[in-house]
Amino acid sequence: MFTAIEIFQQGGVIAYPTEAVFGLGCDPDNQTAIEKLLQIKNRDKAKGLILLAGSFEQLTPYIDLSKLTNTQIDLILSRWPNGVTQVLPAQASVSSYLTGDFSTIAVRVTDQPDVVSLCSQTKKPIVSTSANLSGLEPARTWQTLDPTLTQMIDHLIKGETLGYMQPSKIIDGLTGEVFRT
Repeated sequence: MFTAIEIFQQGGVIAYPTEAVFGLGCDPDNQTAIEKLLQIKNRDKAKGLILLAGSFEQLTPYIDLSKLTNTQIDLILSRWPNGVTQVLPAQASVSSYLTGDFSTIAVRVTDQPDVVSLCSQTKKPIVSTSANLSGLEPARTWQTLDPTLTQMIDHLIKGETLGYMQPSKIIDGLTGEVFRT
């Protein structure tokens, strides 16, 4: 039996608890893993994906920090950790499988212990999209994951969400404009 870290490193897709719902994720630097995740979700690549991390430092390789002032970085950091996903300028080298049709990347720092542990051990963020087939309600517990979905993933972390009532709010990290409440 492989651990979540081994599955992550081998390019597998993992279901795991986030703040409000279960997420599906993989190594953000493994295009084959991202393609598999998109196929499982039946999700359009053009939409882009979220990166979830245990610390801001894990996200910096994906964010174009040269486009941010120190004041903007302080404001961005003041919103974490919690259920706020921030859309920020992406490094030019970031895969379009992560950014979709955008020059930005959606990122979030969480304090959900299972995610923090996984990201700490892999020294990377994890791709994050809700653990459901496109168009269906996301699961709030591992027990309510769609059985069809669980057969397609490589590993399930049987932890608990942080109990938030809504999936993460998505905002423009620079302007504060709300994309999803």
